[in-house]
Amino acid sequence: MTGKRVAVAAGVITRRDGRFLLGQRAPDTFYAGYWEFPGGKVEPGESPAVALVRELEEELGIRVRRLHPWITREHVYEHAHVRLHFFEVSEWDGTVNDHVHSALSWESAEHPSVGPMLPANGPILKALRLPRFMGITRAREVGVARQLAELDAALEGGLRLVQVREPGMPEGELEAFAREVVRRARAVGALVLINGSEAVARSAGADGVQLPSARLATLTSRPDFEWIGASCHDRGELERAAGLGCDFALLSAVQPTATHPDRLALGWDAFAALVVDLPIPVLALGGVGRDDMTRARECGAHGIAAIRAAWR
Repeated sequence: MTGKRVAVAAGVITRRDGRFLLGQRAPDTFYAGYWEFPGGKVEPGESPAVALVRELEEELGIRVRRLHPWITREHVYEHAHVRLHFFEVSEWDGTVNDHVHSALSWESAEHPSVGPMLPANGPILKALRLPRFMGITRAREVGVARQLAELDAALEGGLRLVQVREPGMPEGELEAFAREVVRRARAVGALVLINGSEAVARSAGADGVQLPSARLATLTSRPDFEWIGASCHDRGELERAAGLGCDFALLSAVQPTATHPDRLALGWDAFAALVVDLPIPVLALGGVGRDDMTRARECGAHGIAAIRAAWR
């Protein structure tokens, strides 16, 4: 029998080096010895954000100065149906102390050294591997040679997530271009997704595919790639992407864009309302660039995706 429903607030507490804090559950708790993100139950009358601030002071002795809403996941345990509201905690005061856990550890998503993870917390590790900024190619507009030169510069500058999106490019030319993008990205550990074509993604050795909204609407199961993104424009498409098991979504257009000048922009308030309580990360797309990262994350975005702004 499914247990009672419990609302929980959990914090992804990050240091400047990008590592985040995990705690090991104490012997007298459910799933003793498992690792989790710190946090606790939301009390009656509390918002999840307020609950997390309280819990982190009680559990760790730190005072939160800045947190951002991130993703919300549900998990059914033997004793309870848990709804976890995850926040990213990037600024706090005080020294982290262990008050309730058996142990604490600063970890990286790429190479976690502790385990097992509490089942409801496990999928969060993959979400944390998703880079914060996506560059979307425009080789058909500027030429392949220029795009590859811009890609090299961006990769050298730290770009680690690339979407090959070239509508109208002949498939043979697209495959050759995609192979070259993958080759260059692989040299620095960057991820590459191919928009729309699973066949090109496989032949080019890409990490995954980006599903256009029209393709998303027709699928009944997740394509067999490590990374699947979905391009969305409303709440229904975002929920479909989550239900299909996509790893993340793009939501556009946040601001007016040159690519789609006739499309009505959402604005940041509408963006924030559309992504609230989703179980997957969302990147903001459309008229945004790196300077919008703070605003985007305050509105619940994982990060930013851009076409022109990615290559400046």
